[in-house]
Amino acid sequence: MSLLAYRVIHIFSMMLMFTALGGLILAAQAKVQTDASRKMAGMLHGIALILLLVSGFGAAAKVGFANPGSWPAWLWLKALIWLVFGGVIVLIRRVPRLASLMWWALPLLGAIAAYLALSNVRN
Repeated sequence: MSLLAYRVIHIFSMMLMFTALGGLILAAQAKVQTDASRKMAGMLHGIALILLLVSGFGAAAKVGFANPGSWPAWLWLKALIWLVFGGVIVLIRRVPRLASLMWWALPLLGAIAAYLALSNVRN
């Protein structure tokens, strides 16, 4: 697969992830405990994370970072951010009072991840 294809899938996956997180945050603010929409948002979050992982590693391999031993610091930070996005779903569910903070903090974290990639990869 081409680097462009990996990048398009990666961006699409980020959109899916933020859509899911937005839905979960709004459900937490509305104190929705069980709902089909909440379940759908949770599944979308998981699917988006898998697509992000596959497309991110695929793109990294295409630009010469196939071996984690050769990863620069910015790529490790992006992997850490991916883990945060994976675990934040639990925080949204268990601490709904932080929903307003997460509404702003998560897109900021996404912008940091984008900056790390865009400022370091030239291909």
